[in-house]
Amino acid sequence: MTTRKFPSLDEKSIAETKDALHAYARVLGAWIKTCRTKRKHWWHASLRPSLTGLTTGVIHADADFEMELDMRSSQLHIRTPTGEAHAEPLRGQPAFQLADVIADFLAASGINEDFAAKINPGIERTKEFDGYTEETANRIARVFGDVAATMARFRAEIREEASPIQVWPHHFDLSMLWLPGEKVPDQNPENEESADKQMNFGFVLGDDSIHEPYLYVTAYPLPDGLANDRLPSGTVWQAQPFQGAVLLYKTLSNMSQPTDYLLDLWRVLLASGREHMLDQVA
Repeated sequence: MTTRKFPSLDEKSIAETKDALHAYARVLGAWIKTCRTKRKHWWHASLRPSLTGLTTGVIHADADFEMELDMRSSQLHIRTPTGEAHAEPLRGQPAFQLADVIADFLAASGINEDFAAKINPGIERTKEFDGYTEETANRIARVFGDVAATMARFRAEIREEASPIQVWPHHFDLSMLWLPGEKVPDQNPENEESADKQMNFGFVLGDDSIHEPYLYVTAYPLPDGLANDRLPSGTVWQAQPFQGAVLLYKTLSNMSQPTDYLLDLWRVLLASGREHMLDQVA
């Protein structure tokens, strides 16, 4: 039994810091999507959890580099294998300023300037985040770390294919796909987005559908029986604005054993997915 509690998050107090980190993550995401070869389910375009926040991992370009959004100490780190490095403080500045810093550093390190020309025009150029605080960024980093660590334990139990544990810059959600290997009937098998049966296990700090932090599990295609299965107390199945199992983060953080609850919840839903989504062989 795991007794470590998860940090609390207040929807209103994290809003400005969350929005700033989301904007900064999108800057990093623009670089990796531009520089990397496409992988299925867009895995090339996602960030990965790191010890202190989020990392691009190594990006192979004209000169290799790595970027890390260090949410523990509110810094953006840029590194090359030759020892060149830059640390830019995060203080709620507009995202385009970070984009310009990255472009200048990488150009000086030998990166093709055409990459920056493709990226910078799409970056928000005016928004400042006056309510950004280092303490809140640190707290968000701790929450991402706790959820990612629990997800890593869950992923290790899965015998079928599972995606990397990743953070999507566009939606700023931490997630992992379960891919049992079966195809959806009457879909083009060459288009994995519509052809691959899958379940998505994730966490988001709030969005247009649910304004506060929450965890979710969705399935594609959604089988009739999945929504009717009994869920552990605290988790509900909702039909609008998306269909899936939802657990409010505040419910989880108030538990004495959140890791055990989350693992049990994911195991129950995965077992249900295997039962309802996969073709049964006699």
